[in-house]
Amino acid sequence: MGSVKDYFTGLGQGIASLVKGMGVTGKEFVTPKITEEYPDNRDNLPVADRFRAILTLKYDDQGNHKCIACGTCERVCPNNTISLDIKTVDTWDGKKKKKLNKYIYDLGSCTFCQLCVVNCPTDALEFSNDFEQAVFTRSKLVKQLNYLPEKEEPKPTPEQIAKMQAEKEAKIAAAKAAAEAKKAAAAGDAAPAAAAPEPEIELDEKAKKALAAAGDDPVKKARIMEALKKAAALKAAKGNA
Repeated sequence: MGSVKDYFTGLGQGIASLVKGMGVTGKEFVTPKITEEYPDNRDNLPVADRFRAILTLKYDDQGNHKCIACGTCERVCPNNTISLDIKTVDTWDGKKKKKLNKYIYDLGSCTFCQLCVVNCPTDALEFSNDFEQAVFTRSKLVKQLNYLPEKEEPKPTPEQIAKMQAEKEAKIAAAKAAAEAKKAAAAGDAAPAAAAPEPEIELDEKAKKALAAAGDDPVKKARIMEALKKAAALKAAKGNA
């Protein structure tokens, strides 16, 4: 008797489960289909704007980019995906300037972390959502992002040339003035200082006797006079104090 009850209980549970599954299947019959007919619809294929597919260098309508070859993107890249070939050029005003020669990007090792885009000081980079990047060889994943020829440095205008010439003449004049001032200061330091007035020597009886005892010996007389000068100088200093 118990086995018959268990049989019908199991049968009822199976039918309930079947009905539940058929309900889920029935809903899918009326659910709108989301299957994409790729590649037939590649012209109007909806791709999310936030989707990151490949790094690109922004160009404007005149074919200019904003990269200043600072190397920030290369430094912050966690796995050396970016490699910059930088050259130094002379500008019209005589200064040195870094200029981008080649921007090499390895798509095969990129993790799409976007650290290069976020840290770029000139907003020169962005990730496009062009996901069709399948190739047969890995070497083709290495791309040069600056695909347009690099432009030459702009030539100076007449106003810039005049300004640069005026600044150059002002620097030369300032350097000459500084040299003259330095020369004058050196001449002033080399000039002999005004001799200090000799202190008055008072010859008392002891001094007179000492000079008389020295007789005609010039060395002894010079020593005595030097001692008298020192004594007079000390006396004058005490008096001033």
